[in-house]
Amino acid sequence: MTDSKRKIVNDPVYGFITIDHPLIFAVISHPYYQRLRRIQQMALANLVYPGAMHTRFHHSLGAYHLMSCALAELKSKGIEITPEEEIGAKLAILLHDIGHGPYSHALESSIVEGVSHEQLSQWLMESLNQELDGALSLSIDIFNNRYHKKFLHQLVSSQLDVDRMDYLNRDSFYTGVAEGVIAHDRILKMLTVHQGELMVEEKGIYSIEKFIVARRLMYWQVYLHKTVLSAENMLVKILQRAKQLAHAGETMFCSPALHFFLYQHIKGRDFEDNPECLFQFCLLDDYDIMGAVKVWAHHPDRILSLLCTWLTNRHLFKVVLSSEPFDQQVTTVLNEEIQAQLSIAAEDLHYFVFTGTASLRAYNVSNERINILFKDGTVKDISSIDNALVSHTLAIPVKKFYICHPKIQVTDIYRD
Repeated sequence: MTDSKRKIVNDPVYGFITIDHPLIFAVISHPYYQRLRRIQQMALANLVYPGAMHTRFHHSLGAYHLMSCALAELKSKGIEITPEEEIGAKLAILLHDIGHGPYSHALESSIVEGVSHEQLSQWLMESLNQELDGALSLSIDIFNNRYHKKFLHQLVSSQLDVDRMDYLNRDSFYTGVAEGVIAHDRILKMLTVHQGELMVEEKGIYSIEKFIVARRLMYWQVYLHKTVLSAENMLVKILQRAKQLAHAGETMFCSPALHFFLYQHIKGRDFEDNPECLFQFCLLDDYDIMGAVKVWAHHPDRILSLLCTWLTNRHLFKVVLSSEPFDQQVTTVLNEEIQAQLSIAAEDLHYFVFTGTASLRAYNVSNERINILFKDGTVKDISSIDNALVSHTLAIPVKKFYICHPKIQVTDIYRD
C-alpha cells in the first residue's frame, strides 16, 4: 500500500476519518459509491429542518468510522478478528446503503416496483465483487449473515448496529434536534462478544436505553414529522402521475436514466434478468428527480403541474394525525371540497386526498435483541432487566394514522 492510498476525511461529527487500505479506497472511488454524494440522507426533511442537507455519502463514511472504532475496541478486549475480517466488515458497512435511490422511499413506492434498497445494495455489491475479482466475497457474506462470526454481521445490521449509531448522531447534528444525540463513544467502549454474539457490558445499560429513547424521539420528531410525511407523499404522487402520463404516450422532460424507469414497467426480477436496469439505476440520483420536478411545474397536465409547483414552492399538503383510522365520511367531504374548489376530476382525486399510516417500534423484542452481559456471566435481553425503561414503554409499537390533502377552506371535519 502506497502513502497515496492513505487518506483522511475531515468529518464535522467525528473529526478525522482515516481511509488506510487500497481496497477501501478503490471502493470509495468507484462511481457506484460516489453516486451517494448526490443522494440526500434525509430526503425532503430539509423542508422542515433546513440544515438537513447531508448525503448518503456522509452517512456511509460515518458508519465506516464507527465500525473501525468498534473493531479496534473488540480487538483490544482480546476478541480474535483477522485483518481480512476487519477489512471485510468495514467494506460491508461502507456499502450497506449503496442501493439507495433518490428520495429512496418515494422511488420505491412509485418508479421501481417490488424491490427494496437492501436488495439493490446486494446486487450492486455482487456487481462490484465481479469487477474486483472476488475481493468483496467476505464482505457480502458478513452483510448477509452467512459468515460464522455472527457479531460482525450484528455490527452491520441489528438493533444496535453502527448504521443506527451514525444516522442518529449525524441526523441530530444536521437538524439541530438535540434529542437524537447518543453516547456513541461510550456504547462502543461497552461492546463485547460472548459466545460469538455481540453484547453490551453491564455498565452500558443506561447508554443503551438512551440510544433507544433517542431513536424513538428522532422518528416522531424528525423522520415521521407530519410535514416531512406531507412532502414525501407529494413526491410519490408526482412520480406516479409522471409515470401514468409517460405510459399514456406523453412526452416527459427527464434525464435518460429517469426516462428508462418512467417509460418502462421495471420490477424487481428485471434487475436480475437485465443488467441494463442496474446500470441505469446507478445513473439516477436526486438531481434527476428534482430537475424534472422543476420543469414539470410547467407541464400542460394540470395535476402534475400543480403538485410540482406546490412542492417546489413548499406549499405542502395539510397532514392530520390520529390514533384511529379516519372515517370514510372525512375523505368523502374532502373529495367534494377539492373537486369544487380546484376543479379536479373525480378519477384524479386520489392524487390530492389520501390516507396512510406511520408506525414505529423503538425496540423489537422479537427481532435481533440487544443482550446485556453481566459480570457474573449471565446474559439478559435489555427489555427483561428489572426496572428497565425498555420493557415498560419502548417495546410497545406505536401506530398513527394520517390523512393528506391540500390546504383549502373546509369545515372542521375531524371533530367527533
